[in-house]
Amino acid sequence: MYSQLQLILSPQQAGEPELLYEQVAKELHVAPERITRVRMQKKAIDSRGGRPKINLTLEVYWDEQPPKETMPQFDFKPVGDRPSVLIVGSGPAGLFAALELIELGFRPIVIERGKDAHSRKVDIAQLNRNKAFNVESNYCFGEGGAGTFSDGKLHTRSRKKGDVRKVFELFYYHGADESVLYETHPHIGSDKLPLVIGRMTDTIRNCGGEVHFGQKLTRLLLDDDRIAGCETADGTVFHAQALILATGHSAHDVYELLHKQGIGLEQKGFAMGVRVEHPQKLIDSIQYHCKERGKYLPAASYNLVEQVDGRGVYSFCMCPGGHIVPAGSGERQVVVNGMSVSKRNSPYANSGIVVEIRPEDIPAEFQAYGDLAGLKFQQHVENLAYLNNGGQGAVAPAQRLRDFVDGRLSSDLPPCSYLPGLISSPLHFWLPEFISSRLREGFRKFDRKMRGYLTNEAVVVGVESRSSSAVRIPRDPESGQHPAVRGLFPAGEGAGYSGGITSSAVDGQNMARKAAAYLSATVGQ
Repeated sequence: MYSQLQLILSPQQAGEPELLYEQVAKELHVAPERITRVRMQKKAIDSRGGRPKINLTLEVYWDEQPPKETMPQFDFKPVGDRPSVLIVGSGPAGLFAALELIELGFRPIVIERGKDAHSRKVDIAQLNRNKAFNVESNYCFGEGGAGTFSDGKLHTRSRKKGDVRKVFELFYYHGADESVLYETHPHIGSDKLPLVIGRMTDTIRNCGGEVHFGQKLTRLLLDDDRIAGCETADGTVFHAQALILATGHSAHDVYELLHKQGIGLEQKGFAMGVRVEHPQKLIDSIQYHCKERGKYLPAASYNLVEQVDGRGVYSFCMCPGGHIVPAGSGERQVVVNGMSVSKRNSPYANSGIVVEIRPEDIPAEFQAYGDLAGLKFQQHVENLAYLNNGGQGAVAPAQRLRDFVDGRLSSDLPPCSYLPGLISSPLHFWLPEFISSRLREGFRKFDRKMRGYLTNEAVVVGVESRSSSAVRIPRDPESGQHPAVRGLFPAGEGAGYSGGITSSAVDGQNMARKAAAYLSATVGQ
C-alpha cells in the first residue's frame, strides 16, 4: 500500500531513521516492520514557539515492494551536427541554457573567460592567502560562475518564471545530494558544487557541444542588426546566428563593451552594503531559543528585512556555518561575499546586509555616465574599500557591529572567517551616508526582531556590493532578444533578470527555448 503523510516531529524523531519509522507506523496504525519505504518529499524547520519542530511530507509504502527508484530522465541527445548557439559565460544561466539546448536538438558552444573549476581552486587558494589575484580566475570567473565557490544555495522565490523542479533534478542527476529535491532551502555546498558543475560540462561535451575556457569576450560580431558570432581576447572567432549572453554581473567590462558597440543598456536598481558575521552559536541560540542546538538541528539561519527612510534594508545570501570570501573581479577593489560547505560546520554565521539603491539615489557626479551611472558608483564604493585597507590586497576593512552602529572606530576586531585578513576601519564614516545611515538604523531594527543580534561579538566587513546588477541589458519579453540586435539573448544575473543560482538557471533555460525558436524560424530545423 502507498500513502503520502504529513508529520510534525521533533528534530530527533526526524533525524533518527528508527524513530522516524516508529512515528510513521504509529500514524498508519501498522507495525514498523511492515513499512518497506519512507522517502522524503518535503522537509522544513519551524522554530517558532520556542521549541523547533520538523515539518515532513513523506512518501510511504507498506505491505508491498515499492517501485524501483529511478534517476530523473533527460533527453540528452547527440547534437554534434546540429545548428549551433553561442553561449558566453558558464555560470548557471549559461550551463543550464546549454543543457536545455541539447534537449531541444541544438549544439551549444560555451565560451568562458575563466578556468575550469579544478584549476580555479589553485588561484582561489592564492587569493585566500592574499598572495596573488588572477583577474580571470577567482571567485567570480571560471567554470560554473560565481556560484561554484560561493555556497550553492538553491532557494528561490522565482517559481513562476520556469521549471524550478527541473533545475533541482538536473543538479541531482549530476551528483548533488538527494536533499536538493525536498529541502525547503536546498543547498549543495562549495565543497561539492565544483564536481557537480564539472559533470554538467562533461554532459555538454559528451553530447557534441563545446566548452572553451580561457576565452574572454572582446567583441560581438554583427551582420547589420543580426548576431553573426563573437571574438575573444586571443583573436579566436566563433560564428553563430544566435548568442546567449550570460556573463554574470561581475563582468563589468562586458557592459563597457556593449556600450562601446552601441548596444543599448538600461540603468536599474540594485543594492549594496556590508557583510556581517556572528558566532554561529549566538545565531543558534536566538533562532532556536536554546543554549545548544544539538546534533539534529542544522546551523540556524535568518532572513531579515526592514524599511528605512523609504528604502529596503535586508539580509542577502545568508550563510550559516560559513565563511566570508574575497569576491572582487578587478584590481584596486575589495568586495566580499559568503559561502558554506555542505556540512555548514564553521563556527561563524555571515550574511550580506544591503540597502536598496534606486537610480535616483546615485550621486550627481556619476550621472554623466548615463546608463552606466550605477555601475560606476558601485566601482567607486569598491575602490573606497580598497583605499581603506591600506593597499593590502584582499585584506578587508572591518568594524565591530555595535561600534559601526554607534559611530566608533573599533580598537580591535573579533575572530573572523575571512582568510585574507581584516583591518580596523571606520566604515560608518567612509561608506556613502545614504547607505551607512540606513544600515545603522536597519541593524537597530533587526535587533528588535532578533534580540542579541546587535552586539560587538559580531563584525561588519566591507563591502558587499555584488548582490545584483546595476545594469540591465534590455530584451523583448516575447522573443527574448535585444531590441536592437536580432539573435542576441541576454540571460541571467548579468543581464538583470535573475538573482541567485536557481533563478539564473531558469532564466538560462527560458532563453535557450527562445534562441531555439528563433533559429528554427531563421535556418529551419
